Amino acid sequence: MQPILQLQEMKLVGISCRTNNDHIFESDPSINKIAATVQKYFYETLAEKILHRKKPGTTYCAYTNYESDFTGDYTFFIGEEVKSFENVLTEFRTLTIPIQNYAKFTNGPGPMPEVCIDMWKKIWAMSSSEIGGDRGYITDFEVYDERAHDHQNVTLDIYIGLKK
Repeated sequence: MQPILQLQEMKLVGISCRTNNDHIFESDPSINKIAATVQKYFYETLAEKILHRKKPGTTYCAYTNYESDFTGDYTFFIGEEVKSFENVLTEFRTLTIPIQNYAKFTNGPGPMPEVCIDMWKKIWAMSSSEIGGDRGYITDFEVYDERAHDHQNVTLDIYIGLKK
């Protein structure tokens, strides 16, 4: 069983797309919406335009607005945590991650995107008892901090939201 943490509400500003897990394994950016959204975020240095950044350089990738579970459509969101939604630029979206219990997973270092995809495959294959409870499918997220600066040696945390 994974460590279970209760996290406080977080406010994120960034960009998003609607997708599903069938598309994340496609190398074609017109199909793999997550890859296209991540590329846009970093190539256009969008983080630099986000106001009220709480931890500049720490990127959050969130999965929310689930249609059903990990097999259905969901919203992918990439951005940074902010102190306030005041004066958010029109090119951005906002996301509030609610107070929730989470199972925390930390991977060993490896190259992106394989290290992330491999971790998700393991999570999808786990039972509720291995995760630490039933998944809530409200919001799950990844945290990319200073341990992710070398894209060939990334360590990241994945937080899986649990039902109350």
